[in-house]
Amino acid sequence: MAEPAPASVFAGEFLVSLVERGVRHIVLSPGARSQALALAAAELERRGDVQLHVRIDERVAGFVALGLAVESKTPAVVITTSGSAVANLHPAVLEAHHAGVPMIVVTADRPEELREIGSNQTTHQHDIFGPAVRLSIDEPAPAPGATALRRAEELSAQAWRAATDFYAPGPVHINVGFREPLSSTLPLRAVQQKTSDVQAHEPAIELVLERGPRTLVIAGADAGPRAEEVAHEGGWPLIAEITSGSRYGRNLVAAYRAVLTDTELTSGIERIVVFGHPTLSREIPALIGDVASGIQTIVVRGQAPEGYNPGHNVSAFVNEVTVEPGETERAWLGQWITAGRTHAAVQESEYLDAALATAPNVSASRSESMEDKKAFLAAELAAARVPLNRQLLVDAVWRATWPHDRLVFAASRLIRVADKVVAGKKITVHANRGLAGIDGNIATGIGIALAAENALTRVVVGDLAALHDAGSLLFGTQEHRPRVQVIVGNDCGGTIFDSLEVGQSASAENMDRAFLTPQSVDFESLARAYGWSYVSVTTVSELERALTAAGEGPELVEVKLER
Repeated sequence: MAEPAPASVFAGEFLVSLVERGVRHIVLSPGARSQALALAAAELERRGDVQLHVRIDERVAGFVALGLAVESKTPAVVITTSGSAVANLHPAVLEAHHAGVPMIVVTADRPEELREIGSNQTTHQHDIFGPAVRLSIDEPAPAPGATALRRAEELSAQAWRAATDFYAPGPVHINVGFREPLSSTLPLRAVQQKTSDVQAHEPAIELVLERGPRTLVIAGADAGPRAEEVAHEGGWPLIAEITSGSRYGRNLVAAYRAVLTDTELTSGIERIVVFGHPTLSREIPALIGDVASGIQTIVVRGQAPEGYNPGHNVSAFVNEVTVEPGETERAWLGQWITAGRTHAAVQESEYLDAALATAPNVSASRSESMEDKKAFLAAELAAARVPLNRQLLVDAVWRATWPHDRLVFAASRLIRVADKVVAGKKITVHANRGLAGIDGNIATGIGIALAAENALTRVVVGDLAALHDAGSLLFGTQEHRPRVQVIVGNDCGGTIFDSLEVGQSASAENMDRAFLTPQSVDFESLARAYGWSYVSVTTVSELERALTAAGEGPELVEVKLER
């Protein structure tokens, strides 16, 4: 019997070792040079050791792996062949780097003797991701025999430890040169589950927050519940972005962007404590970056490698904070809560005017007068027919989302609208705010849906973000189709630029040509082509029905908005 190919020996042991450490998902984009890895992954799936997800587009594969890791809190492995396939992973690797999301990228390459001689599908792959990875190893072609087994085990341990580092998790890149034969028959050994490597880490830099200074707690993307806990323990006002994971609780300040324009209120701030990565307003970095204000700013480091430091004005970076016991300053908290409620009422009246103008009088429904009852029914019908705007869209999605659901926002205009208007609610919300790119949003949401299993995942995107990632709608006939609902706010172009300086400085002609990129795509045909269910809505009642009637498979909901 012929000796198995070193490529298969190495690939099988490497992936089995990763599964033993905790990997549960592998995302594969097929290719010839990576065939040993692909066959090992397929066998692991057949045995029930992992879930395998096959995608033809490497950019999609990278973002699916990102979403899987976001939801599972465990690195997913993504496998590609050589050449441009590797470069297509770069956007997802960058997002994982800046957001602190663990990911193990395994790319197949030519062996050393076939590099830099014009070989087909060969480029400089090692270190292609530069500083965006926690570890980059250019692994020589596996040696025959037991050497390949030992090295595969060592490499899997290195990759796992780097990706799951306690203070700085993120992507790692293992680039392996494979010599022919590129695969052979090889029975994989059984997975022997073991405790994941327990890593020693430096003691936490912890700060005790003393009572006294008038404090504001700010929660940016991925801040988590600790921000709300600290605000509650301190009795301090909490400003929480929609993707913070801490937008709830009685200390939450509504309509925070409007509140932060109140200089009389902000002039009283003496200390700011920041969790996560604030990205959705200009008011927060302006406040923190104001050197003349004299505000002490403390940033609690998240999992991202870069410290949040507007204006280089942050006083201290710490890993943890605790709150000194004592009395809270109720008046300080009360001022912020009152201001938030006032501004929220104004905002709500602005976007609900149309609905409120036709809102039915509930008492009329109980009247004995037939005329009153007819008037109630007519008003109820009129309210149901109120056309959707962006605020009503995000409000309806927010109200329809339950704690066991998942909600994903793309880097579109809609996330900023939602951050401005929706109330506090303890639900799971995600967005790719590491780089806030337009790419990979649907793929990320699908990855979250695949890991969330029976939960309903809603992905709210603008039309351009949806079209940019349309390839993510493709599921192969053997792929699991999760319970995901993609909601496209279609205003036929990139109207997010309306709110930027260019919206005032550019002519209408140049604005339309260079920024708005108008489109007239038939989203129904697009959805049907990829085998997705489709529904089109234009009114509040139609959207509410679509949200509550979400089925078991993927569905695209098109919300037609005025441009």
